[in-house]
Amino acid sequence: MVLVIGLIFYTVFTFRLYTVIISARSERKLKNMGAIEYGKSNSAILVIAHILFYLACMVEGFNTGAFFTDTTTIIGLAVYTFSIAVLYYVIHSLRHIWTVKLIIAPKEYHTLNLSPLFRIVRHPNYFLNVIPELIGTALVFHAWYTLAIGFPLYLIPLITRIVQEEKIMKQHFKNY
Repeated sequence: MVLVIGLIFYTVFTFRLYTVIISARSERKLKNMGAIEYGKSNSAILVIAHILFYLACMVEGFNTGAFFTDTTTIIGLAVYTFSIAVLYYVIHSLRHIWTVKLIIAPKEYHTLNLSPLFRIVRHPNYFLNVIPELIGTALVFHAWYTLAIGFPLYLIPLITRIVQEEKIMKQHFKNY
């Protein structure tokens, strides 16, 4: 069972890593179109915070005997898998404009997504992917200290990003 849980987690994690490649490709294309990046320093902080959160969860988990085969681990794996599925849905919905950075393409290339998910949840990438991804990872590894300390710290640049994105989107899209 431990092998199965580990295999599932690292398979889904590999899909998560692939999104970094998708983001880099989109970023290159967008910037070639004349897109503008906003909040560069906060984006860098978010990337570092994301990597550190994962590493802290893994270190804490391995020090305490991860992978576990209990209900907490199974719930964490389900939450984590859900979050990555949502991420791929968001990437598919936003297509060429999705990146991990805050980049706005010229108006002829950047349209506002008005699908039901984006109307119901203002920032599905953050609220249905990033937050559950971090919580799921902490649960899988039983990383309680990382969840208690690292998660609130992670929320600082994440909330900053949401505020930045709201401001930029309102400036660029009248019906936002």
